[in-house]
Amino acid sequence: MGLYSSIVDRQDSIAVIGLGYVGLPLAIAFARKADVIGFDVSGSRIAGYLNGIDSTGDVGNAAIRNSTVTFTNDERLLEQSRFFVVAVPTPIQSGNVPDLQFVEKASRLVAKKLSKGSIVVYESTVYPGVTEDICVPILEEESGLKCGEDFKVAYSPERINPGDKIHRLENIVKIVSGMDDETLDTVAKVYELIIEAGVFKAENIKVAEAAKVIENAQRDINIAFMNELSMLFNAMDIDTKAVLEAAGTKWNFMNFTPGLVGGHCIGIDPYYLTYKAEDTGYHSRIILAGRHVNDGMGKYIAQSIIKLLVKQKQDINRARIGFLGFSYKEDSSDIRNTKVTDIINELTEYGIVPLVADPLVDRHQVYEEYGIELTSMSDMNNLNVVVMAVPHSGFKEMNIHDFDALYETGQSKILVDIKGIYNKSEYLSNGYHYWRL
Repeated sequence: MGLYSSIVDRQDSIAVIGLGYVGLPLAIAFARKADVIGFDVSGSRIAGYLNGIDSTGDVGNAAIRNSTVTFTNDERLLEQSRFFVVAVPTPIQSGNVPDLQFVEKASRLVAKKLSKGSIVVYESTVYPGVTEDICVPILEEESGLKCGEDFKVAYSPERINPGDKIHRLENIVKIVSGMDDETLDTVAKVYELIIEAGVFKAENIKVAEAAKVIENAQRDINIAFMNELSMLFNAMDIDTKAVLEAAGTKWNFMNFTPGLVGGHCIGIDPYYLTYKAEDTGYHSRIILAGRHVNDGMGKYIAQSIIKLLVKQKQDINRARIGFLGFSYKEDSSDIRNTKVTDIINELTEYGIVPLVADPLVDRHQVYEEYGIELTSMSDMNNLNVVVMAVPHSGFKEMNIHDFDALYETGQSKILVDIKGIYNKSEYLSNGYHYWRL
């Protein structure tokens, strides 16, 4: 009996290693079709799942409570599986160098549980060559088994978009690849159990790895172009959004807008690609230029806020600035690599300690990771500047009267609408000093 058949007949289980924003939805989905072991090294995370609490805020508590996933941090349970999916984070470290420590640790863990006929699928974002050149040697060394003879490897890049209720795991085409045709066929069939949109069979593992990193690098570059245009047009006293609306009437104009670029993918994946490029002797021009622009937007916005205060003859030393939103994107609780901190950090250089409110994120997690104490919306008052940093749905519903209540009475009202979600003319006509990218 093949591995796919034994999974469908529940004689073999699927093991998902890493239960964050990628692994958790995957485990939940697979559990509707097969026996699933959901493994994570975090005891507190596992305890939360066992109590039916979704710490990612993406699949919901009910989905966890109703799932048959065996949530565990006991690695001994992994011995029940021959199909392993590695979905651990791949951040960058100082100097924008790829940090593969979690993938390497996961590989050592899985290797100790490998048996003949096993398949290890990597979903973590990596640069081309990591699966075969870095992970396979670890798997072989730790297991004592031979790749290609005793076990096989595959790569299927994640395309999860946290907080997106439209583009979900099931309705996004899944790229799959394998070290040989037999592995590719098995992996494709397993993912087809849960992916309604179908799978795309990549030519080989390196092609699949490369496809993942260029998806986000492409978006990063296009947003960088919009950000550069915004800085240019602001210097020329031209409204960027108005320009984009006019240009967007052409059928082939691409719909990108300026903004902060953070999160676990777009702000990180391009560095994986440029790292590999340097390793092969090629120095990236466009990709690194885009990263340079986007990495500098927080500082640019902060300096623009200071200029607005100076123009209004506000005392910078006593200015009260309130931020609405802290996560890296709207309608998400994910604070990984949020670029709101770049604005805050730059403002602290001027002696300003802003107030920050975000009802969607975990305030304890924010303090542990960034040392920032979140403020409740009820404490957002007597402000000189309001920064709409992350336009969650609740914030989008705010009207001009809601904003009026946030400001100091008798003082000028500065609204920094980073993504330009409000009607500029309405706020200007009501005496606001309105600024957007």
